[in-house]
Amino acid sequence: MSAGSRSGDVAVIIPARDEADRIQETVTAAAGIGAVAFVVVVDDGSRDATSALARGAGAIVTRHARNRGKGAAMETGAEVVRLADQREDRHSPRHLLFLDADLAGTAALAGPLAEPVLAGTADMTIAVFSAVVKLGGHGLVVGLAGAGIRRATGWRPAQPLNGQRCLTRAAFEAARPLARGWGAETGLTIDLLRQGLRVTEVQVDLAHRATGTGLPAQLHRAHQLADVALALAVRH
Repeated sequence: MSAGSRSGDVAVIIPARDEADRIQETVTAAAGIGAVAFVVVVDDGSRDATSALARGAGAIVTRHARNRGKGAAMETGAEVVRLADQREDRHSPRHLLFLDADLAGTAALAGPLAEPVLAGTADMTIAVFSAVVKLGGHGLVVGLAGAGIRRATGWRPAQPLNGQRCLTRAAFEAARPLARGWGAETGLTIDLLRQGLRVTEVQVDLAHRATGTGLPAQLHRAHQLADVALALAVRH
């Protein structure tokens, strides 16, 4: 982080489901980012040890009893941060840095996403991964989201579905309620741009797990497609 950043002005929120293999490493790496006060993990109905491992790594953990989708997990995490700010009687709310649970050690490199927000030059940043991992899909969902955002706002982000984002509390509140499930990022981008807020892309050296081409991966992309299509239809 830049020397001008103030320690503790950012809270990390990690939506997670069945991420026991990577969540400890992701939490540990995210907690080491400059200006991060704490890490919140929202366990969205996991059937494994995600909650226990995240808590053991030092995260504040809250859990949905059943899977409610990414948008709901993001809102739950933001509420945990709001309550923490309220308990501390902070004069200005913390900025929210959303990271995916499968970033593992690369989460330590997410700091540049917060810099424009801390500097007051952006209301939201969107990550652009330096190295693109082949995820096994055919770009259908990415193409739908990108084209839909461009039709709605006149601007197309390089990686419209990227979940690595930092935004001010005011920007987050301006976009609530978030779109359902995997449509959250698409809806968030459209809603903020339509309200005239400043959205900036930031290149970072983060990396996801490759999702492959098997049946679970195909079902995941089908759910993504449905949620993105719904987010766009509501905002047409």
